Amino acid sequence: MAFKGSLSMSLEGDFDPSTSDAPNNPFRTLYKFARPHTIRGTILGSIAGTVRALLDTPSALVGVNWSSLLPRAGIGVVALLLGNTFITGINQIYDIEIYRLNKPFLPIASGEMNNKMAWLTVGTAGLVGPWIVYNFFPLLLFKLYMVGWGLGAVYSVPPLRTKRNPILAGLTIAVVRGFLLNFGVYYAVKDALGAVFSWSPKVTFVARFMTIFATVIAVTKDLPDVEGDKAYNIDTFATKIGVSKIAGAATFLLFLNYVAAVTTGLLSRDAFNLVPMVGGHAALGATLLFRYSQLNADSGPSIKKYYKNIWDLFYLEYVLYMLI
Repeated sequence: MAFKGSLSMSLEGDFDPSTSDAPNNPFRTLYKFARPHTIRGTILGSIAGTVRALLDTPSALVGVNWSSLLPRAGIGVVALLLGNTFITGINQIYDIEIYRLNKPFLPIASGEMNNKMAWLTVGTAGLVGPWIVYNFFPLLLFKLYMVGWGLGAVYSVPPLRTKRNPILAGLTIAVVRGFLLNFGVYYAVKDALGAVFSWSPKVTFVARFMTIFATVIAVTKDLPDVEGDKAYNIDTFATKIGVSKIAGAATFLLFLNYVAAVTTGLLSRDAFNLVPMVGGHAALGATLLFRYSQLNADSGPSIKKYYKNIWDLFYLEYVLYMLI
C-alpha cells in the first residue's frame, strides 16, 4: 500500500492530497492551487540565478549593501511566485472539466476551492505581481515579466488558448520557464549590484540548456493527461502520437541536451568547473536513461513517475548551475 501511495503522489512532481492525512486549510489549499512542483522550480531558479550572478561579480560584492540587496531579492521572488500562481491558477479555472478527469485532487476540481475564491486569487496575483516588478525593478524586467504574464494567460484563455496547439504550447512554456526566468533573475541581481550585464558562458549555457529542458517538460506534461485531453479534444503530441513514442523522443532530446552540456564543458575548459559541468551532466544523463528504461507506457502510475523524474532532473540542474 505504501508503494501504491508513493506512486499516486508522483503526479506532475506534486502530491495527491487523497493520499495524505494532513487536514485541508486555507493556506494548504492556496499552496496546492499554486502547484507546488512549479513553485519549487521557480524558487530554485531564483536562488541559482542569484548565486550565479554574485559569483560572476566578485568585484561588486566589496562594500555591497546587503540590507538593501536581500530584501529586494525577496521581493523579486514574491513577484515570480505571484506570476507562477496567476498562470497555474488561470489554467485550472479554464480547464476545470479536464482536471476533474486528469487531476481530481486539485482544489477547484475537487471542490475544495470555489470559483469565486479562485478568481480572487488569480486576480490578486495577476495584479500585484506586475505592480511589484514595475515599482522595484528596471523597466526591461517589467516588460519581460509582462511577456511571460501574457503568454501564460493566452495559454489557457480563449479565444487564443494556445495550449490547444502542441507547438505553441511547447514554445510558451519554453520561453517562460526556460528563458525569461533565468535571464530575468540574473539581470535583476546584476542591476542591484550596479554591475553591467553581459552574456557570460555560464549564463549563455543555462539559458540555452533550460529552454530546451522546458520544451521537454512542455511535451511530457501531457503524458499523464491523455484521457482527459482526448475527452475534451485537446490536441497534444501525446494524444496524436502516443505516450511511448513521445516519451522516447523527449528522452532522446533531453539526453542530447546533456551530451551538448558535456561537450561544452570539454571544449571550454577555462570557462567552467569540469567536475560539475562534465561529470555532473554525465551523471544526470545516465540517470535519465535509467529512469526511462523503467517506464511502462501502458501503466498510469509508471507514466506519472517518469514525469516526476523529469522534474527531479530539472531541479538538480539548478544545483549544477551554481557549481559550474
